[in-house]
Amino acid sequence: MSTTTEQKQQTPTPAEIPFTTPIAMIRFVTDTGKILPRKYTGLCAKHQRAVTKTIKQSRNMLLAQ
Repeated sequence: MSTTTEQKQQTPTPAEIPFTTPIAMIRFVTDTGKILPRKYTGLCAKHQRAVTKTIKQSRNMLLAQ
């Protein structure tokens, strides 16, 4: 039997975005650098907390504005 396992390329969830890639976080911040609320991002609470933590971590490392 021949089985083929295809690996689907999935975009990372907001919780999986590393803080070293601020370009990937542009969807979650305004032009001035403020973090957008859940109302506008459409994320669940768990992912919103992860995004907020990642953005703040990136700011502390001076990678994002």
